Amino acid sequence: MFSKLFKISSKLCALGMIAASFTLLPHAYATEQKTEEHAENIEVTQQQVSAEELAAIFVLSEICPALIEKNQEFDEGYANLLKEYLPQEKNPAAAITNLSKQANFQKALTEAREDAKKAGNAENTEVCKDVLNYNA
Repeated sequence: MFSKLFKISSKLCALGMIAASFTLLPHAYATEQKTEEHAENIEVTQQQVSAEELAAIFVLSEICPALIEKNQEFDEGYANLLKEYLPQEKNPAAAITNLSKQANFQKALTEAREDAKKAGNAENTEVCKDVLNYNA
């Protein structure tokens, strides 16, 4: 009698697992599609720029003139860099300067300045030279 009960419960368990897999299969596929759609949305949306990135860019305007000869090439490269990171701004240079004065930006700015000090003049000079030739 016990073996008969065991066989019936085994069959019910197997049947339940099959039914559950058929029930969950469309949901698993739908989740995969949503993930693919989400990935597509990421590709077409505008890139978000962090405060840390903007702070690092602003610090370049502070350190580069002392490391390389500030000239029109540097100004143009820096302007191109700003346009790429702040495309929604009509005047990106004024926008980043205003941002540098805001209290909620000071932590990122302080960290960027400390990072620039840690990098040293040689590494910073190379980054500044990259700005000279920066084309958006």
